[in-house]
Amino acid sequence: MPSELIQIADAVVAALNATPFTMPFTAERHYQPVFDLAEMKDLHVSVVPRGAEITQVARAKGTFDHKVDVAVQKKFVKGDAAELDPLVALAEEIAESFRAKRLPGMPDAAWVKTEHAPVYALEHMQELRQFTSVMTLTFRVTR
Repeated sequence: MPSELIQIADAVVAALNATPFTMPFTAERHYQPVFDLAEMKDLHVSVVPRGAEITQVARAKGTFDHKVDVAVQKKFVKGDAAELDPLVALAEEIAESFRAKRLPGMPDAAWVKTEHAPVYALEHMQELRQFTSVMTLTFRVTR
């Protein structure tokens, strides 16, 4: 059986792929989301298991905060507001889709927080002419 972190990452992929967003995409789980620059002309949404934090809350009970990164990436042509604003909006839309919810298929995994700063990687814009936005979603399981 896969680890709980991997199960949560897979559930995030499934939730993303089952939700209609303003820009169409197919999310995939990766360990290292590395793509050829030529591939980046297409929108990529990658889910990467990041880690877990375990806290004891009672003698035989703990909370397991599982962190999963979600990356939105696409090569741009001009880099102007008309091209980049929809990508920022998509990243915010993805973050909002998980807020205050439990993961489908994993009812014990409840959303705790989303970290999304910086909103985009400036170095990717300057060096690769690529929009990259990474958010970290945290889901808590108590057992």
